[in-house]
Amino acid sequence: MKNIVFLSFVFLLISACSTEQPKQADIKLGLQSWTCRNMSFEETVVFAAKHGIKHIEFFRGHIDPAASREEHARQKVFLAEHEVAAYSIGVSRTSMDKEENRKLFELAKFFDMKVVVVEPKNFDEWDNLEELVKEYDIKLAIHNHGTGTVFGDPETVKGVLAARDSRIGVCMDIGWLTAAGHDALETFKGYDGRVCDMHLKDKRVEEKDGKRVPIDTLVGEGGSEFVPLMDEMKRTAWVGVMAIETDSKDFQKDPTELVEGSKAFFAKHME
Repeated sequence: MKNIVFLSFVFLLISACSTEQPKQADIKLGLQSWTCRNMSFEETVVFAAKHGIKHIEFFRGHIDPAASREEHARQKVFLAEHEVAAYSIGVSRTSMDKEENRKLFELAKFFDMKVVVVEPKNFDEWDNLEELVKEYDIKLAIHNHGTGTVFGDPETVKGVLAARDSRIGVCMDIGWLTAAGHDALETFKGYDGRVCDMHLKDKRVEEKDGKRVPIDTLVGEGGSEFVPLMDEMKRTAWVGVMAIETDSKDFQKDPTELVEGSKAFFAKHME
């Protein structure tokens, strides 16, 4: 009887000690290097480090999947010297050529990137892309542009997600999404945990010659309604990077105001 009582006590003690702690959000602020497309790779890394940004998603103009491994090694050293991580590559070109697409995954593996961002125009490409996701165990994220583009409608994105490996997710470009008339919070919830990357971008829409024209603004000054989205990200313990990005030629001349403004907005609502 004493043994039974003792074992029961031990069981209760173990159960109490092994109670899972509530998950917490781990949301980092990053930079999409397209924002610095007028700069070199080195200038972009130095710019990010200067502004306290440690996570960069590079576009191919800064890190080229077709470049030599020696070039990639040099870039990796430069990143380490400035304490900046290349966390992703995108928006990346893909094709029906699996071995060409493999270069993206090899590059991601070399830099220890967590996600590759893509926007395939040919839906038949998903077969070989999914095979590579399974082979490399690296996430693939579908990026959206605006109205009329392949993945401009979240329902199209959901159709791909429903048919594919769970490591295929979404890079939600908030600016383009909301400029197309979609609600950021509802879209995020509708993706049901499959959002693995975000582009922190804001746009307002103006009417010009009878057409709706999206124009980049400072974050918080457009129509993106970030606050409800950010509250939901914290509530659901989202993990990932919100990468500051702009399509504006004016901002790209000197991204300082955009980046500093985005940092302040992020700090106010996320930290």
